[in-house]
Amino acid sequence: MVLKRHGGPTRPRSRLAALAAASVLVLGPALVACGDDGGGESESPGTQPAATAPSDPAAARAEITKNWTAFFDPNTPAAERAKLLENGEQMRPALEALLTNDAASQATAKVKTIEFTSPNDANVTYDLLVAGAPAVPDSKGTSVFQDDTWKVSVKTLCGLAQLSGATVPGC
Repeated sequence: MVLKRHGGPTRPRSRLAALAAASVLVLGPALVACGDDGGGESESPGTQPAATAPSDPAAARAEITKNWTAFFDPNTPAAERAKLLENGEQMRPALEALLTNDAASQATAKVKTIEFTSPNDANVTYDLLVAGAPAVPDSKGTSVFQDDTWKVSVKTLCGLAQLSGATVPGC
C-alpha cells in the first residue's frame, strides 16, 4: 500500500481540477448562450425552424430593388409612392411633408444589399443620392411585405425625415 503525503504530488492536480471546474462553471453558461437560438424552447421532432426568407428570395430582392428605386424617384407621384410605403395611406401626410424638403424631394436610392430577417422583413443597405451624387452612402433601412407588396418601411421614412431635419407627422 502506498500512502501519499498531504501536499505531495496530488496538490497540483487538485488545483488544476479546481480551475477546470471553475472554468466550466463560468464559461459553460456563456458557451450555451452562444449556441442558443434565442427561442428558449427546443424543437420537437418533425417541426421546421422558422423561415428567415421568403419562398422566392430572388424574386423578393428584385421587387424590393424595383420598389425602392420607384419610391425614391423624384418623378414618381406622391400617390404612387404611398403605395410603396408601409401603411402608405395612413402615412401619406408624413410622406408629403417629407417631399416638401428640397433635398428629400430630389433624393434617389441605389439598393446595394438586401438581407432577409423573416419571410416578411428585410434589411436594406442603399446609397442615398441627391442629384446623382452620393449624399449618404451605405444607408440602412428596412423593407416589409405588406398587402402582397414589398414596401419601404415607416421606420425608414421616419429615419430619413429625422436625417433631413423635417418635422413629419406620424414619425
